[in-house]
Amino acid sequence: MKHYIALFEYADNSGYRIVFPDFPGLILTGDTYEDAYRMAHEGLAFDTEMMFADGEKLPEPRTLEQIKAEWKDWAKWVKNYSFIVVPISLLPIREKSIRVNITLPEGILQRIDSVSKNRSAFLAQAAEIMLSGNSR
Repeated sequence: MKHYIALFEYADNSGYRIVFPDFPGLILTGDTYEDAYRMAHEGLAFDTEMMFADGEKLPEPRTLEQIKAEWKDWAKWVKNYSFIVVPISLLPIREKSIRVNITLPEGILQRIDSVSKNRSAFLAQAAEIMLSGNSR
């Protein structure tokens, strides 16, 4: 399992902003730390699934030392932001997705939609977590 570094920036009134130095353009937000952490996992999973589907190669994860030395925005982050470094685990990517039809209670579907823009990615990640024994 690969682990990518995410930078969580806290803004007093607007929650958290998350960037992944290894994935330029992948910027996420969350109202709380827990929400931001979930969004970071979901966003990374979605981005890598799309790259995989498009036949693109995933970047190799860099260490914090490599990011400090190589990432063009590191100096800006160090100077302008208060942030924390969080390793985010990338769940294994499936080679082929299969379309299925499921039935869910309306309230659960509304809760999923309130935290995710991609129902399939959310449900796949939830299933991976439950099946790996890492459920809370």
